[in-house]
Formats: sequence, C-alpha cells, structure tokens
Amino acid sequence: MATFPVINLEKLNGEERAATMEQIKDACENWGLFELLHHGIPHDLLDTVEILTKKHYKKCMEQRFKELVARKALEGLQAEVTDMDWESTFFLRHLPESNMAEIPELTDEYRKVMKEFALRLEKLAEELLDLLCENLGLEKGYLKKAFHGTRGPTFGTKVSNYPPCPTPDKIKGLRAHTDAGGIILLFQDAQVSGLQLLKDGEWVDVPPMRHSIVINLG
Repeated sequence: MATFPVINLEKLNGEERAATMEQIKDACENWGLFELLHHGIPHDLLDTVEILTKKHYKKCMEQRFKELVARKALEGLQAEVTDMDWESTFFLRHLPESNMAEIPELTDEYRKVMKEFALRLEKLAEELLDLLCENLGLEKGYLKKAFHGTRGPTFGTKVSNYPPCPTPDKIKGLRAHTDAGGIILLFQDAQVSGLQLLKDGEWVDVPPMRHSIVINLG
C-alpha cells in the first residue's frame, strides 16, 4: 500500500512548488487525508495548547469521565460496546459567534490560547482552500466564498481526550465515522497512534508526528 501522504508546506516557496502542489492534488484525490509539516502555526503555541488541554482534562473532566462514562461502559461488560465512545470531549464554537465566554471551567489563559489557536487554524484553512482552488483551476477565494453561506462560515473546535482504557479490545476510543464539514484540521497526540482512515477496504494508521496538522477533507 502507498505511504500515507505527509506534505511540507515550506516547499511551496521554492523550486519544489509544482511537485508539492502535485502531492496535495494526489492526497486529495486518493486519500482525503494528509499530514502537514511547516504549516505556519508556531510550535510553542501547539505545545501550550497541548499542555493546557491536558491540565484542563485533569482538573475539570477526568473525574466526570470516570463517573459518567467509564463506570457505565465497564459495568457488566462482556461483549464489544458499539453504542458509545471511550472519549472525553467539549466543544468550542468560534464562528459565526464564539461560546468560549459561556464555558465557566476554562481559565483565562486557556481561553486566550485557544482563541489564538483558532485564529491560526482559520488562517491555515483559508490558505489550504486557495491551494485547492489552484489545483482545481478555480479563481482564488472561490471555495472560501462557497463555504461562507449567508451567515458566514461555521467554525468550531472539538477538544478530545482519550484516557487509557482497561478493555481496549471491547471499547473503541471513537467508532468508525465520516466527518461532516468542508475541511477539518486536526492537532493529534504526537506519541500515541490512534487515528486511522479506511482506504481501499483497509484501515491505515495516520502516523503521529510532533507539531503536524492532519487535514481531513470532510
């Protein structure tokens, strides 16, 4: 099987631009997912997002997960669980209106960092949409306009933690699914592999790479 596509966006600025655009084209046509390196989001910001997210889970969500999810899932467990995910999540809405001020458990520092992270993701998403336009022979801004709608784009962040599971053979962190939306940008754990995609009837691992952003054409 072909190697999962990893694309270095820095190469768009030099002699390898044409080859890199071809890489993006192939990844879109044949994979639907690809991983970006040197995407412009500062590494120290990504590190801070990771640290604060783990702190927030420990302080505000871990006990709730144990009481509401883990206990229910493990009680009398015999067969594979198919109606729930071993996942602790919360949602941040950025556009058309932010809901961050409405989530009382977030610290001011975490709100500030996630706001900056969202702005960087939005900028990267718009850059990617224009690269897709270029590959498709469309005018710059065409896809952004298409996603804009009458009220502007809808943009949010799903923040997920996947605690260690005592019965990983019976409960999946996240069941097989198809993402909704136009373009999904994922900042995944850099050490633990878990994300997979279905390609040609086989599940393929998306390799964890430090400071990378995974792109999913939902």
